[in-house]
Amino acid sequence: MSQGTLYANFRIRGIVPKCLVKALNLDVNIVEPEQAPEQFAKDFPLQKIPSFAGPKGFKLTESMAINYYLIQLSSDEKLKARLLGSDLNTQAQIIRWQSFVNSDVLHQIVNAFAPLRGDVPYNKRAVDAALEQLTKMTAIFEDRLKEYTYLVNEHITLADLVCATTMTRGFNYLWGKEWRAEHPAIVRWFNTVTACDMLKHEFVDFKFIDAQLAPPQNKKKEKKASEAKPAAEKKKAEKKPEAAAEAPAEKKPKHPLELLGRSTFVLDEWKRKYSNEDTRPVALPWFWEHYNPEEYSLWKVEYKYNDELTLTFMSNNLIGGFFNRLSASTKYMFGSMVVYGENNDNGIVGAVLVRGQDSVPAFDVAPDWESYSYTKLDPTKEEDKEFVNNMWAWDKPVNGKEIVDGKVLK
Repeated sequence: MSQGTLYANFRIRGIVPKCLVKALNLDVNIVEPEQAPEQFAKDFPLQKIPSFAGPKGFKLTESMAINYYLIQLSSDEKLKARLLGSDLNTQAQIIRWQSFVNSDVLHQIVNAFAPLRGDVPYNKRAVDAALEQLTKMTAIFEDRLKEYTYLVNEHITLADLVCATTMTRGFNYLWGKEWRAEHPAIVRWFNTVTACDMLKHEFVDFKFIDAQLAPPQNKKKEKKASEAKPAAEKKKAEKKPEAAAEAPAEKKPKHPLELLGRSTFVLDEWKRKYSNEDTRPVALPWFWEHYNPEEYSLWKVEYKYNDELTLTFMSNNLIGGFFNRLSASTKYMFGSMVVYGENNDNGIVGAVLVRGQDSVPAFDVAPDWESYSYTKLDPTKEEDKEFVNNMWAWDKPVNGKEIVDGKVLK
């Protein structure tokens, strides 16, 4: 009889549970949530990764709890004692390090790299503050690992597995050659832990970065710089107006959705209706009465990395940045995306109306469009229609969590 199903993918918190299943030879099925979205959503409405479904309806979320449960399923008592600790003091220290890295350290890593990667608007002061906190936190690891091979005792415990995999994101985006030279104990420990039999298959292609991810460039300044001409060049151009007249004006390429022509559904009229009328009693009935599914399609848009979201206002800023980068397509689109949940436990999802039947031409104008998943909705299905209503009305919980913020694309 199967010991259960583990829902996990490449996200950081799912690495250790997957490795434990393999290393302990557990009869546990590992399923990526994307492979069974309906069953996953049914079993775990919050859709947190990782999640575990055991026999007789037993369900478990939170990576620390799942790791503990999986280890206890093993019949190897010696290995269980090594990973979880054989005495109270050791067990408490193992929990302490996991809690520290899961809450404090990962939180600040995300606060630092998310703006650098463009996931949320870049704010130098906020990034510098996160990096300053990380300096204090990693100093605790460095001081400990100068004197000890591992975090708790002289062999690998669950604390080492969790902390090393969590700190991978620091090595992915923040900690270049200079930082590693200043933290040799952490680097030695990280290399040792990730090379152990339990983890090594997850780090086959891992590479250290040379330098911290650079801040995103200010495109407005770039544009001004590229448009600026030397004074001499300007004078030269002024002297030869006939030459400028001879050069044919460069045609601006058309947006691919413009080729679909004018639709009978007037999008601007709908946008005015949504902005000026009560949503449920007036605007939504108007929309469904005039909506033409042959001209426009509806899409569920969901952020792929909800497990890395932290503060709700940052999640909302992420939506705002995404919508800003869709500016080239907004005349062919309308939609709303919301943040649901609370700080350090929230998600992003929404419903978007798009000209045509394909999502790609509308969304791929945004550099970060692949950070979201796109599921086509069928308005003839009551559940899909209700999803659209809820996303545009903002008055009902999402996955059991209240909507706390959001943005409208119009």
